[in-house]
Amino acid sequence: MKRVFDIFLGSLAALILFMPVLLVAMAVRLTSKGPALYWSDRVGRNNVIFKMPKFRSMRVGTPAVATHLLVDASSHLTPIGSFLRKSSFDELPQLWSILTGDMSFVGPRPALFNQLDLISLRTKHGVHTLVPGLTGWAQVNGRDELPIPDKVKLDVVYLQRRSLWFDVRILWLTFVKVLRRDGVSH
Repeated sequence: MKRVFDIFLGSLAALILFMPVLLVAMAVRLTSKGPALYWSDRVGRNNVIFKMPKFRSMRVGTPAVATHLLVDASSHLTPIGSFLRKSSFDELPQLWSILTGDMSFVGPRPALFNQLDLISLRTKHGVHTLVPGLTGWAQVNGRDELPIPDKVKLDVVYLQRRSLWFDVRILWLTFVKVLRRDGVSH
C-alpha cells in the first residue's frame, strides 16, 4: 500500500512541480558554476548505497560530509543555496528517488555514506530495514537541530508506529514546518 501511495503521490507531484523544478534548475545553473543537480551517495534500505539527487546548494568541491561537520558551512553555500535549503526546494529532485523506489515520502532520512555513527545506531535498532524518506518523524521533531541519538530514537518510534495515517500526519506536519522554515540551520 505504501509503495502505491508513493507512486501515485510522486507522479502527481512530478506533474504539478515540473515548472518549478525547471525554474530552480535554471536558477542554480545561472548563479553558480557546475551542474544543477548534486548526486549524493546515501544509505538506503538494508544499508545499500544509492545515488540521491538534490539541487546543488553548495559550491562544487565542498567536502561530502554532513553540513554540521563543515567548519563554516555558510562559506560553502552558492548564492541561492541558503534559500534552497530553507525553502526545501533543494529536496525536489528526490521525487526521482521516490518514483524509482530508492526512497519513500516518509521514512528515516537517508544517511550520508560516511555517517557511520548514524548508520551503526540505526542498524543496532533495526531502522536500517526501512526505506528512507523525503521526510520523517525526526524531521518534524527537530530536523537539523537534533543530535544523532535523538534522531535514531525518533526513527525507532516511526519503525514501531508506522501506518498510512501516521505517514499522512508526518506529511502534514512537514508541510507546516517547511512553510515556517523550522529546524533548518543552513
